Amino acid sequence: MQKTISDQSRFQRFRSRRKALGMKELRLWVPDPSVPGFNKEAHRQSKLASELSEEQEALKFIEDAAENIEGWE
Repeated sequence: MQKTISDQSRFQRFRSRRKALGMKELRLWVPDPSVPGFNKEAHRQSKLASELSEEQEALKFIEDAAENIEGWE
């Protein structure tokens, strides 16, 4: 699909407004969840992370902090 001039200028205006607000565009490459083996690897990594004592401490801290935020459940 080809972008029209109006699409390009609209995106340019959008980026200019964000930049004027002190924002910076950031693009990330992340693992593709549709790739075979993604779920297995994600599960393996999350299991490893959940077993770390530092992870348990961090999760406890986050949960405790969230309790002090009004409307957070």
